[in-house]
Amino acid sequence: MKFQSLEPFIPSGSNFEGSKQLFMELGFTVNWEAGGYVGFEKDACKFILQEYDNPQFAENLMISVKVDNAEAFWNLTVEKKLAERFGIRVTAPTQQPYGKEVNLIDMAGVCWHFVE
Repeated sequence: MKFQSLEPFIPSGSNFEGSKQLFMELGFTVNWEAGGYVGFEKDACKFILQEYDNPQFAENLMISVKVDNAEAFWNLTVEKKLAERFGIRVTAPTQQPYGKEVNLIDMAGVCWHFVE
C-alpha cells in the first residue's frame, strides 16, 4: 500500500472569501469548490480551505511548506503588499537549524512555515 498525498483542511477564519483570495495571491490555484470548501494546489502542495471559524483551533495549527527559495517567497509577499491588504503577519526570512524560513500568519491565525 502506498500513501498518495496529504491534504489538510485549513480553517478560513471569519472571512472565507478574503482567505480564499489571499491563497490565490500566494499563487495557489483553485482545483474545485463546493459548499464552503475550496481545493487549492500549487506545484506539489495541496490543501482544502474550509469555511470554518474557530480562533482557538486556528491559532494552534501550524503548516510547514517546503519552498525552493524563501527570499523569493518573501519578496512576493512584499511586492503584493499582502500584509497590508489582508491584515496578515509575514516575517522576513530567518535562518533556522532546519533551513531558511518565512513565517506567515494567515487571516484565521494559522501559522504557515515556508522553509527552504
